[in-house]
Amino acid sequence: MWKPTNQPVPPSRPSEPERPAMPSPVTSTTNEASSSSPAPRPAVASSADQATIGKSLVIKGEVTGSESLYIDGRVEGSINLAGNRVTVGRNGVVSANINAREIVVLGKVRGNLTASDRVDIRSDGSLTGDVVAARISIEDGAFFKGGIDIRKSGQKANGEEVKPSASHPETAAAARV
Repeated sequence: MWKPTNQPVPPSRPSEPERPAMPSPVTSTTNEASSSSPAPRPAVASSADQATIGKSLVIKGEVTGSESLYIDGRVEGSINLAGNRVTVGRNGVVSANINAREIVVLGKVRGNLTASDRVDIRSDGSLTGDVVAARISIEDGAFFKGGIDIRKSGQKANGEEVKPSASHPETAAAARV
């Protein structure tokens, strides 16, 4: 006679039934991720919205978009991802000006970096070019050759704060009221 093996076994201790229940949420999450139908993403997964340029890819031209980018290949041209993060991986070689919210350099970059928030040059990173950012960190062992311009958000190149346009007296009066 056939006897099924997946029948629940009476526990020897009261706490034993809890253990088999723990793997099932992991299994269901894995099944949802591997299913062919698109599942809605939770709001927490927004950091996972990241495009990747792999080791063997070479891109020449302008890169723009509205998601973060990880570069492990080669990019020549310009990269403009104003509200996002650009990470140049250990194998990444970039000959481009980069404009992003946050820029992390683990590989080699030749070009000017403009970040609205911060620039990180990690210990294995190499940057030849100027940096304009609100914050910058350069780890021990990193290579950097260029200039640094620390600017607060909304600050012009000459150091003046960007103010609302007061060229029209009506606008200025409305702003004061």
